Amino acid sequence: MFLPIARLAERWLSEDKDPETRGQIEGLLAANDNDTLEKLLRNRIEFGTAGLRARMEAGYSRLNRLTVITASQGLAAYVAKAVDGAQQRGVVVGHDHRHNSAAFARLTARAFLDRGFHVYLYPGLGLTPEVPFAVKRLGAACGVMITASHNPKDDNGYKVYWENGAQICPPVDEAIAQSIGENQLMEPQSWDEDGVEADPNVEDVTQKMMDAYFEAAAGGLAADREANSRTELRYVYTPMHGVGAPFAARMLAAFGLPQFVPVPEQMSPDPDFPSVAFPNPEEKGALDMAKAVADAQGVGLVLANDPDADRFAAAEKQPDGSWLAFTGDQLGTIFAAAVLAMARSAGIPDERVAMVNSTVSSRMLSAMAQAEGFRYADTLTGFKYMANELLALQRQGFFVGFGYEEAIGYMIHDHVLDKDGVTALAVFVQLAAQLRAQGKSVAEYLEEQYARYGYFVSANSYFVCPDPVKTDRIFTRIRYGPDEEQTDVQRFEFVRSEYGDTLKYPRTIGGFPVSYIRDLTTGFEMRDVDKVPAETPLRVSLEECRPTFPVSAGSHMVTFETRNGGRLTMRTSGTEPKLKYYLEVRNQDNDRAAAARDLEAMVSAVASELVQAAENGL
Repeated sequence: MFLPIARLAERWLSEDKDPETRGQIEGLLAANDNDTLEKLLRNRIEFGTAGLRARMEAGYSRLNRLTVITASQGLAAYVAKAVDGAQQRGVVVGHDHRHNSAAFARLTARAFLDRGFHVYLYPGLGLTPEVPFAVKRLGAACGVMITASHNPKDDNGYKVYWENGAQICPPVDEAIAQSIGENQLMEPQSWDEDGVEADPNVEDVTQKMMDAYFEAAAGGLAADREANSRTELRYVYTPMHGVGAPFAARMLAAFGLPQFVPVPEQMSPDPDFPSVAFPNPEEKGALDMAKAVADAQGVGLVLANDPDADRFAAAEKQPDGSWLAFTGDQLGTIFAAAVLAMARSAGIPDERVAMVNSTVSSRMLSAMAQAEGFRYADTLTGFKYMANELLALQRQGFFVGFGYEEAIGYMIHDHVLDKDGVTALAVFVQLAAQLRAQGKSVAEYLEEQYARYGYFVSANSYFVCPDPVKTDRIFTRIRYGPDEEQTDVQRFEFVRSEYGDTLKYPRTIGGFPVSYIRDLTTGFEMRDVDKVPAETPLRVSLEECRPTFPVSAGSHMVTFETRNGGRLTMRTSGTEPKLKYYLEVRNQDNDRAAAARDLEAMVSAVASELVQAAENGL
């Protein structure tokens, strides 16, 4: 039922017991700011990529105490129904250092306690990998981590793990969203966050689980602690004002590795991230302070975790004095080669090793698999898909070797079925120490992989597009041609019924013939596209066209391959108002100049031919 905005505000005030967020709504009512009230109250926050993520402020569409309580009530109700013995198996709850994270974690725990759950709690500041680790180790029914990872300081998130220790994926996420939606219409049951830690059904598992976490990682991945302890390798480390420093120090010690040179201004957890414009190690300039420390101390390696320590970044000083910041895909290649070497040292046959990456990540991992004979798979974007794919391969008898996504996320051991920046840090330092002993740099090690498997160069970026209608229009034009002026496409089902089965995907990108198209939104896939005459429309049977993604406004993902070795994937983000693209060119002859020229031409074509950035004001 549609309610006037004043009625929605009254309902909010009748439910909200937080003075801060109540005051925000009261102030907007007094100012007659109906536009802002509409944005905050009209729509409910959506359960999306692995959970919830939004700005922290008042309103049903934001993250605050009220929406955390109702989401937790809905999640607890679903888990109690869907998982056998859920209350006894319990829930794991952790949180990072962001504003309100500790309070949101206690309210989450309270909602599960009210449902009769045993709660395994990390009451102090923690890193994201600690929750999936504990879910798997303890056999818990699910886990919740309160974090917004590397989002801006005003955001927070609510990340959910299922009973297998991996992030939730379809159809579980859809069922949870439905349960949360039903509970959002009910009043919050309990606002009492005081005394949660003293509840007899709450167990502080920090010491037990952290001991097990470091032991599992070092026990499975530390190659030679004595050799590690002898290295003269020096490196700078920054946790980016996040929680990572003490966990990184302990993991390095567990591997027998020397400790890092700190970046003093960034070592302590600070939810305001004062020294960086954006707390993401991938962002331009984010590692500048760490590089300055390295330059001052004569150190040639800079390493970083993001604020919740599930991602890892690295940069290495080159002989000419410049810094090479490794891309996420380059680090993925480096880790893959290192993991394969470790598996061989452990006597595991190549054909039993399994590695995966996301469909938007580099195809170099696929090239490695073809050359070396290990099992490779690519998945939809996100560790919820990669972890579950590796689990499926593990059940078939494969050794879980490695999984990664280009956004600097790496899973190097099955003790954590998610990206784990602290384990990645220790494995990287160990590799760098081994290479130093051989007189090699990490960059030289990467060059060896290019020489063996071919040269891959990538350019990943995004356009900010907060208007979902404009995003739909852009993808409609890509699918149905430049003459299509439809501006109100909300679902592919509408597009399909309106325009039939004639498709007009681009036949060239940057002048290079398109050879392959895969549209995961519509279900369309075709090889040898360039063998179809340009004047002949591409056609597909509507009965055979089955969308792979949930088909809703703003949900799109299309991949093109070109005859010059190019691969372009365009998709919408599940957590931000961004139209992302992932572009890679492979040159099997290792002709870097040619690859760079092709990449530049295709980058330009993405903006001008496909997205039409200037025309769309992006």
